[in-house]
Amino acid sequence: MSAEATNPVSAAEAAVTDATARRRGRARIDLRRLGRAALLGATAGPAPRDRLPDAISHVAEAHRAQHPEADLTVLRRAYVLAESSHRGQFRKSGEPYITHPLAVTLILAELGAETTTLTASLLHDTVEDTEVTLEQVRREFGDEVAYLVDGVTKVEKIDYGAAAEPETFRKMLVATGNDVRVMSIKLADRLHNMRTLGVMRPEKQARIAKVTRDVLIPLAERLGVQALKTELEDLVFAILHPEEYETTRALIAGNPHAGDALDAVAEQVTTVLREAGIGAEVLVRPRHFVSVHRVRLKRGELRGCDFGRLLVLVAEDADCYAVLGELHTCFTPVISEFKDFIAAPKFNLYQSLHTAIAAPDGAVAEVLIRTHRMHKVAEAGVVALGNPHVVQDPADRPGGTAASGGTDRQDRAREADDGALPWDADRPGTTGPDDAAGPAGPAASAEDGERVDPTRPGWLSRLLDWQQAAPDPDTFWTSLRADLAEDDEITVFRADGSAPGTISLPAGASCVDAAYAQHGEAAHGCLGARVNGRLAPLSTVLADGDTVQLLLAQDAVSGPSPEWLDHARTPAARIAIARWLRDHPENAVPPAATTGRRPQVHVAADHRSGAELHADLEGEPRASVRPAGCCTPVPPDKITGFRVRGGSVTAHRSGCAAVDTMRRLGREPVAVRWGDTAQGRVTLVAESFGRPGLLADLTEAIAVAGAAVVSATVEPPSEQRVRHTYTLHLPDVARLPALMRAMRDVPGVYDVSRARRGASPQQRRA
Repeated sequence: MSAEATNPVSAAEAAVTDATARRRGRARIDLRRLGRAALLGATAGPAPRDRLPDAISHVAEAHRAQHPEADLTVLRRAYVLAESSHRGQFRKSGEPYITHPLAVTLILAELGAETTTLTASLLHDTVEDTEVTLEQVRREFGDEVAYLVDGVTKVEKIDYGAAAEPETFRKMLVATGNDVRVMSIKLADRLHNMRTLGVMRPEKQARIAKVTRDVLIPLAERLGVQALKTELEDLVFAILHPEEYETTRALIAGNPHAGDALDAVAEQVTTVLREAGIGAEVLVRPRHFVSVHRVRLKRGELRGCDFGRLLVLVAEDADCYAVLGELHTCFTPVISEFKDFIAAPKFNLYQSLHTAIAAPDGAVAEVLIRTHRMHKVAEAGVVALGNPHVVQDPADRPGGTAASGGTDRQDRAREADDGALPWDADRPGTTGPDDAAGPAGPAASAEDGERVDPTRPGWLSRLLDWQQAAPDPDTFWTSLRADLAEDDEITVFRADGSAPGTISLPAGASCVDAAYAQHGEAAHGCLGARVNGRLAPLSTVLADGDTVQLLLAQDAVSGPSPEWLDHARTPAARIAIARWLRDHPENAVPPAATTGRRPQVHVAADHRSGAELHADLEGEPRASVRPAGCCTPVPPDKITGFRVRGGSVTAHRSGCAAVDTMRRLGREPVAVRWGDTAQGRVTLVAESFGRPGLLADLTEAIAVAGAAVVSATVEPPSEQRVRHTYTLHLPDVARLPALMRAMRDVPGVYDVSRARRGASPQQRRA
C-alpha cells in the first residue's frame, strides 16, 4: 500500500520471477504497459460506458475466466474512481501509482476472487492516500466494499506514533475475524510491494521483509493462500539470506535437466492410470526456491526428482484413493511418506493424499493426489471460498462432503507439517469483537441467510480473544509474532463430562494453556489436571489426542503463581497470568524486610525460591541474583555466588559440585548473602516403596508441617520403588529439617533429600 515501492530488476527477483513463471506457466503482466494505458486513458477522456478501460482488460479477462457471469460494470466504476483519485501520484520507480492497485487486483483475479473483493482491491488505497472518503466509497459501492477498504486502511501515524504498525495489524486482524477477504487483499498488496522493493534502502527492505516473514507469511499459511505464501517466501529469502539464495539459484540453474527424471516417472504414472481406467491429469510441479533450499539442507546432494513433485488431479474424491491404490500396486511405495490429509484435513483447509514411490530405475518421486476442486482451493485458500456473507451450497464448500476439497496447495506443507487440526466447526459464523462487526452486522446463522463463514478458523478466534486483553501495542506485537511462529497445532479432548469437546492449542502447550483456553480467567484457580486419567502437574506438556480434565479451586481467592509463566505457551495464558500478578503484587514478589545492615548494592527477590538475596557488586553493573537450580539453596544454607552468562549472579550451596567446577575454570566468586526474609521455596525428593495411599500420606505430612505444595511429580514405579518430587513453599525455612523428618516418618518412605539437578542419591543426601 506504500507509494514508496518501486519496480527493481535485480538478479534475485529475476530468478524468483523465473520460478514463479515455471510454477504458474503464465508471464507476469508488464506494469509499465499498464501505466501507459492508464495515462493514455486519462488523457484520451473516459471510455464509453459499454467498454472497459484498456488498463483493466487483463483483470477482466482473468475474472471472467473463473466467473463467466460476473458483472464488470462495478469494476469499471471502481477503476475510474481509483484512477482519477490517484492521478498525479507516482511510485518511486516513476510508474503511475494506479499500477499498484491494478496489480493487486490482477493477483486476486487470477486466484479466483469474486467481484466485491476485486472492487475493494482497486480502491484499497484511495481512503488512505487520496481525498476519497470512506463514506463516499460506501455511498457508491455499498457497505461490503467500504468495510473491506476500511479493514486494509492503515491507522494514522500522527495519532499512534511508533505504535502505528502494530495497531494497523490489530485493526486488520479484527476486521479479518468478520471477513477474511480483508486479509486476502492485504496479502496481495504485500506481494506486489515485495515484488517491487528493489530501489528502497537496504535497511528498509530488510525491515519490511522481516515483518513479512514473521507476520504475513504465517497468516497466508494459516489462511491456505499458498500461491501467495510461496512467492512471498522466495522474495523474503532473497532479501534476508542473499548468500543462501544465490547458492539455491545457482543449484537450480546448474541443473536445467533436473525435471527430466520426474517427466519420465510422470509418463509411467500416466500409463498405469490409463490402463486402470482412471481419468487423471499428471503434472510435474517444480519446487520453489525456499523448498529447494529446505530439501538440500535435509538431504544433502539433490537428485533429479528432488527438484519437484508429481501432482495427480482427478474428478472425484473416491478417485484419489483409486489412484493411490494403483500407485502402491504398480510401484514400490515409501510407506513412511504416506499421509492422508483428505480424511484428516489440516487446520488451514488443506486436503490431499501424500505418498512417494520408487520407479523401476530407483528414482523416488513424491506424489500429491487431489481433485480439481481441491486444487482450486489449494492455490487460493480462503480467496477461493468467495463471499462469506452469501450462503453457499454445502457441496461447493471445502469440507462440505465426506472427502471434499480443502486448501491443498500445500505442496509446501511437506516441509513444515502443521498439526492436522480441522478448522473450528463450533464457531463457523462468529465475528470478532462487537465493535468490529462487518457490513452485515453480527454473525447470523445459516438459517438467517446473512452470514455463513467457513473460513473462521480456531486459531483466528483465539487470536481475537487474547488481542483484546493485550495491555499495550508492544505486548500485542510481540505476542502476535510469537503466536504466528507456532507452526504446529494439537487437539486435546476435554474430559469434564458436563462440557465435552476439544481444545485447539499450539504444539508444546501445557495444562496451563489448556486451562486458560477452556476457562478463561477462571483458570486462575486451577489446582492441577488429569491427563489421560492420571494426575499430572500443570507444567505437563500435552500431546495431540490427549484427554485433559482440569481441576479448579472452589474458592475465589486462589491465583496463579509466577512459575506458571514458565509453562504458559499461548499469549492468552501469558497475558492473563501477567495481568493477575500485576494486580496482586503481594503474590508475585514476597515482601522484603527492611535491614539496618550495610547498604546493599543489589537486592533481588527471586520468584522461584521466594527468598531475598543480596550481592555485593560495588563498582559493577546491576545484575539479578537468583538461587541455582542445581542445588536449590534456601536460608540458612551457606552460599557462594558466580557471574553467569547474561551478567546475572547465581547463588550455589557451598557444598555444590558446581562451585568446585567454577573455581577450576577460574571463575571469580561473588559475595552473596541471604536477606531477612524467613519464607522460601525448596524442592524435595522422596524415595519410597510403592503402596496404596502413599501419596495421600505424604501430602498430609507436608500440610501438617505448614508447607504449601507448588508442584508435584510422581515418577512411574521402578522395581516397586517410587520417586516423588515436591516443590514446596515454606513460611519459615527454619522448619525445613522438621518437614524432611516428618516426610521420612511416613511408612514406606526411606529417604527424603534436597533436589539437585543431575545428582545421584548419595550426592542429594550430602
